Amino acid sequence: MNPNEPVDARIRLAIARWPDDAPRGSVTAFCAEHSITRKFFYAIRARARDEGQAAALESRSRRPKSSPSRAFEALKDDAVKVRAAMESSGLDHGPISVQDKMVSLGMDAPSVASLARIFRERGVARADPRKKPRAAYRRFVYPARNACWQLDATEYVLTGGRKCVIFQLQNDHSRLAIATHVAGGETSEAALAVVKKGIRTYGVPQRLLTDNGMALNPSRRGWEGQLVAYVSSLGVEAISGKANRPTTQGKNERFHQTLFRWLDKQPMAQSHGELQDQVERIDLVYNTERPNQALPGRITPQQARSATAIAEASRPKPAPVLPPVPVSAQGHRAQRPTGLPPTQGGTRAAGDAHDLLLKEAQRENTTPRKFSGSIAHPAATGTRKMQVYPNGVVNIGRALFSLTKRMGGRTVAVTWDRESIVFANTEGEVIAEYLWPPKGTAYVGIGKSRTRFRK
Repeated sequence: MNPNEPVDARIRLAIARWPDDAPRGSVTAFCAEHSITRKFFYAIRARARDEGQAAALESRSRRPKSSPSRAFEALKDDAVKVRAAMESSGLDHGPISVQDKMVSLGMDAPSVASLARIFRERGVARADPRKKPRAAYRRFVYPARNACWQLDATEYVLTGGRKCVIFQLQNDHSRLAIATHVAGGETSEAALAVVKKGIRTYGVPQRLLTDNGMALNPSRRGWEGQLVAYVSSLGVEAISGKANRPTTQGKNERFHQTLFRWLDKQPMAQSHGELQDQVERIDLVYNTERPNQALPGRITPQQARSATAIAEASRPKPAPVLPPVPVSAQGHRAQRPTGLPPTQGGTRAAGDAHDLLLKEAQRENTTPRKFSGSIAHPAATGTRKMQVYPNGVVNIGRALFSLTKRMGGRTVAVTWDRESIVFANTEGEVIAEYLWPPKGTAYVGIGKSRTRFRK
């Protein structure tokens, strides 16, 4: 008899009526004759004795009371649902993130490898063999919080196609989102605003890491930006990564990815204020709720920040002592001269020459020089490196001197005396030479140059 076929009811009835005084060996012979086992024979007899002969005549299901495979199918469904909920909320929904979420919800969570296999089977994820294993990663982390901050900006679009910029300031050690600021463009004023906001909340860091953007750290371009000047006055070391190497600011670049995933699931913001509220909400989730896979034990950035000591705050360097202002024979105090060329890059119009010389003296550790003369006609000689505007002009005092568009963005050496001003490239080749124009002149064309422009 096939073991999967049900036993005939007549055989079951014969077993149920089996006499207690049957001769020895009759059970074995009966089982062999009807191709059943002795175990099945005595199971039917026990059922007839306990529940009656009618119960022994019915064939019962042999389905197991518990099915591990069926339970695992339900677990798969739960894992896929958790992943879908995290994806719709704009949160990271990889196997590690899903496992952490299931554990936090008190659910039975499969291993990370099992979750990855489940997601591929259900078609919600795909294998990517080109990705490097995590063992191949080489991470660098500063040893204490406030030892280094990372600052970067990324573009975003509001309703109507209007573009804006989001500045994100992050702690290198704990990955903590220090401050976020939404601005109309990537400007020095917006970069200063987010840094000042972070300093008010978490203190002064030791270093500030940025890229080489015009609004962040243009030192490699030949001049000092407003942000660099501000943090340097606090004693903060402004550092930047190599050009075309965004991996130096990799922590901040990864932070952009989390931000965009969140914003894509939110209603499109109509104003800077509405977008600011959205990014501040994701900052709170990022700092306190979302386990960070780059941190030991996959803790949150806030937990990582609380677990380590704070780095010693930077201190501003002492400023040099200014020499006394000379007094004339009539007893009048001499006015501080004005009229030097602007700071490097032409980002500052002609102003207080004494402050410019003092700034230069702080860098060179020398005594400030005295300078006098009008804005358009300096009364002393000097030399300075400057950055040419993209349209090919340089701002000296209140006048724009043309060097042609082909010189746009390049660094030039400017030398002036009482009568003229000379522009040369970094190799020393003279580009143009102008006589100082009359006071009030706003623009001097290349045709006014006494030296022919050399290609």
